[in-house]
Amino acid sequence: MRILITGCNGLLGQRLIHLAPTQAEIMGIDLGEEPVALPPERYQRLDLGARKEVEACVRTFVPDWILNAAAYTNVNRAEVERELCWRANVTGVENLAIACRKYHCRLAHVSTDYIFDGQHGPYREEDLPHPIGYYGKSKLAAENILHGSEIPFAVARTMVLYGHARRVKPDFVSWMIDSLRQGRPVRIVTDQFGNTTFADELAEGIWRMVECEAQGFYHIAGTEIIDRFTFALKIAAVFDLDDRLIAPITTAELNQEAPRPMRSGLIVEKALRELGLELSDAKGGLVKLKQLLSAVD
Repeated sequence: MRILITGCNGLLGQRLIHLAPTQAEIMGIDLGEEPVALPPERYQRLDLGARKEVEACVRTFVPDWILNAAAYTNVNRAEVERELCWRANVTGVENLAIACRKYHCRLAHVSTDYIFDGQHGPYREEDLPHPIGYYGKSKLAAENILHGSEIPFAVARTMVLYGHARRVKPDFVSWMIDSLRQGRPVRIVTDQFGNTTFADELAEGIWRMVECEAQGFYHIAGTEIIDRFTFALKIAAVFDLDDRLIAPITTAELNQEAPRPMRSGLIVEKALRELGLELSDAKGGLVKLKQLLSAVD
């Protein structure tokens, strides 16, 4: 089984590599000069927005599956860096789909709850998308490309992803842990609701998609829908940190550039039923992360 992983230097990409089946032959691509979790001969520096280069890579490696863990994910910057966001999230997916159709590959793609407006969550896979920010619009455009691509594809929608990987930008949980350990006060919103997702569980879900040759849309996230402030308190409790440093705030007070889906959340029943996953609640995912961090120390 030959697997091409895009965004292989990111959090999800590294966990996909770490949790790969022993029979999988992995090739990774990313924008970095060198790989983080792969040997150099199994890595290629590549911009997914470059169609000819993407096609050449797929033609040379001829993967059975492409796992697309690459994305532009800076929600606020997406409002002003629209061309960069579109190139990574839409043009890149279009180029992958063209290569998959030409060389008969399957594609597993990662999407987001930001394709919904957050007015009527939590959401099932078949609920009508209505993104309210540019990042969400780009991710929905990518989903629509796959709909019309005539290739076998599976999409894993997720949200609030956290975990452990080398040389990656901080996620919400790692930022919280670092801030509280250094005694820095933090302000966390009380009015944004959704699932929280341990990256290893998402990676396991994607590998299960490959194993089952799944097609269509799956919501893969933690089982509990929770507001960010309460989640922050759980982080402090699991990692034995001082929750008195955590202050509540509303989203409106933050004056963020991009709108957020406020009452979001993903219903994960389909993934539990069809993929046979075991997904954690908020505390359970944090406990798994703590165990992982202890093992790698």
